[in-house]
Amino acid sequence: MIPAPFAYARPTTVEEALQAIADCGEDVKVLAGGQSLIPVMRLRLAAPETVVDLGKVAGLRGVRDDGDAIVIGAMTTHSDVLADPLVAEHAPLIAEATGTVADRQVRHRGTFGGALVHADPAGDLPAVALALDAEFVVAGQSGRRTVPAGEFFVDYLTTAVGEGELLVEVRVPKYTGWSMRYEKFNRVAQAWSIVAVAAAVRREDGRIAEARVGLTNMGPTPLRARQVEEALAGAEATAEAVAAAAERAAEGTDPTSDLNAQADYRQHLAKVLTRRAVSTAAGL
Repeated sequence: MIPAPFAYARPTTVEEALQAIADCGEDVKVLAGGQSLIPVMRLRLAAPETVVDLGKVAGLRGVRDDGDAIVIGAMTTHSDVLADPLVAEHAPLIAEATGTVADRQVRHRGTFGGALVHADPAGDLPAVALALDAEFVVAGQSGRRTVPAGEFFVDYLTTAVGEGELLVEVRVPKYTGWSMRYEKFNRVAQAWSIVAVAAAVRREDGRIAEARVGLTNMGPTPLRARQVEEALAGAEATAEAVAAAAERAAEGTDPTSDLNAQADYRQHLAKVLTRRAVSTAAGL
């Protein structure tokens, strides 16, 4: 189908974008890579009066070093994230998960920030951002504010980005000395996750000093497997210890049942994929 008619704005700065959004009122959509918005508009499930295209806002692209963190611009494409040496060095979990997003064509157009703001619980990047304790910098006409990942994903397809605001960048702490793994289960290549697990592990003297585990598609938002993390902290880096901790992966989750999988199957997958992800990250 063809989208319903709409007005179109193409700002070149963040300030111009915020002004365009303010001028357009409530019935406005922001276009990043368009890989989620355009299909919805073509199906007329969304029919905004105005689309504000961020494609010309150069200040929202790129990855930079900022001391103890790397900063990824919201309009940085998935393909640019994959190719960036700072991401590979300091947050390889992001690169690994990004490499599973759809196909090369989508990764060339889709954006890091767009995928996060879309906040689909089956998306690959939200759980990774949560596991890595990322921070989201949100801009509005009154200034900028920083939202921790644990507060950013509010509900299904809903984030803390308010009316008249934009996600401008994501700050990711550097995880020097950590090992990471993203395990994803889907029925066909390039499909959304049925369940996926993001794991980051730091070992010391044969033990797991710290672990961070994020769960994809195990509830209306991405989740941290806190019980698994607690069970792993200080545990011996053995297959048996990891397997025991992974058995707690489904605790506190609320997965849906749909055409792809029943809720109990997703809970089973969460345990299996957590064991695999943590074992690989721990070098077992």
